[in-house]
Amino acid sequence: MSSPSASPMHPPTRVFDASAIPWEATAKPGLWLKTVRNDDRAGTFLGLVRFDASVRSGLHQHQGVATSFVVDGGLTDHHGSVRLHEAGINVRGSTHDAISYQSTVLVSRLEGPVTYPAADTISGVHAGSRLAEVRNLHPDVPPEVNVPVDALPHFPTGIPGVRRQTVFDYADTGSVHRMVQLTLLPGAAFSFEARGLTDFWVRGGAIEVDGQAATANCFVQCQAGAKVAIDCPYGALLIGWAEAREHGDGNLFGF
Repeated sequence: MSSPSASPMHPPTRVFDASAIPWEATAKPGLWLKTVRNDDRAGTFLGLVRFDASVRSGLHQHQGVATSFVVDGGLTDHHGSVRLHEAGINVRGSTHDAISYQSTVLVSRLEGPVTYPAADTISGVHAGSRLAEVRNLHPDVPPEVNVPVDALPHFPTGIPGVRRQTVFDYADTGSVHRMVQLTLLPGAAFSFEARGLTDFWVRGGAIEVDGQAATANCFVQCQAGAKVAIDCPYGALLIGWAEAREHGDGNLFGF
């Protein structure tokens, strides 16, 4: 399933309440999805991923950047563990098999397909999964970078009441994208034009996006060219991804 382009039925800015989306079983028991956007051809995904306790992802190799924020639980692979409220960053070539020793929920954004060994079975948890030879050409490179998001320094955005923590700037990945956490103080309000696909997940609090309510555990998808107005009467904490710098009064993403 591909995300729809902007149209009268699918406006350029949309809000998705993940709490209202049912969990969808994958081909592997114990792995579940709540899908906001999925394109198997491109290998792109946005939504929630759930691991039941003691479930493995299966050995796989990322062919594009994948970013995940741990909402609950944590995952462990041969590099170690990504823990509660950390972000795990996988770049092209990252090769691993992750296990959940406790029930785990991730906010995940995939930007490329994933390959599984030809003799294995595709779990269905990754968009654009393919069977192919899997060789780890860089075994000394850790399969992910784990970022303690809340411990990151805050930076001004140039917008009153909005601060940025840079989670990942996609350096050396071939993409000029950004992943950030934004803190919006009560009363913050701003607008911008998205120059590339831009996504938010409301981690806490609430915002209004073009008059649409987006409370905690809502996703906001802004297509390239969307003119977006955000009001935050009572405060909010957002995880955001941008595929290009926005046009506006400040600099939300640190491009």
